[in-house]
Amino acid sequence: MAQAYAQETSRRGQRLRIAVWAGAAAILTLPLVAMQFTREVRWTAADFAFAAVLLFGSLGAFELLTRRMQVPAFRVATALLLLGTFLLIWINAAVGIIGEEGNPANLMFAGVLGLGAVGAVYSRFRPTGMARTAGAMAAAQIGVALIAFSGFAGSVAGSEQPVLGLTAVFTLLWLAAAALFARAVR
Repeated sequence: MAQAYAQETSRRGQRLRIAVWAGAAAILTLPLVAMQFTREVRWTAADFAFAAVLLFGSLGAFELLTRRMQVPAFRVATALLLLGTFLLIWINAAVGIIGEEGNPANLMFAGVLGLGAVGAVYSRFRPTGMARTAGAMAAAQIGVALIAFSGFAGSVAGSEQPVLGLTAVFTLLWLAAAALFARAVR
């Protein structure tokens, strides 16, 4: 009976994986379809390549990082961390967060992601170290907003609400991941 349950669970997991990867491929085709109907969407081959690397890289990283750790809290925390990373890169590449598009102050967000990458490697992707890393990313995210509003990084005039809103969203993502990684330790 236990073996039959394990096989059924494995089959469901395999179907879910296929659905997620197929969904990602479908998402990647949306701009191509939109380009046929509107002039507002104009992607180049480089745009599609960037999106494909970012999307499929995130999914591949999730599979690699969660393959050895079957604890649900670890898997969800990893998903949140990768989702936040994906969104932070995507938003910054598309329109930026601080000020006008192309504002060099947006490069500060690379520091948040760099901190996450270094922390993950240093902790060897173990839950305790990942909890600390995600917490540090939340603090760095707030630090970027504080620097932006201090005027040191240039003007944020007109983008105050997006900066505050996105800082809150990303900080909550990092903190939720930290809490789930800490839970995975137990």
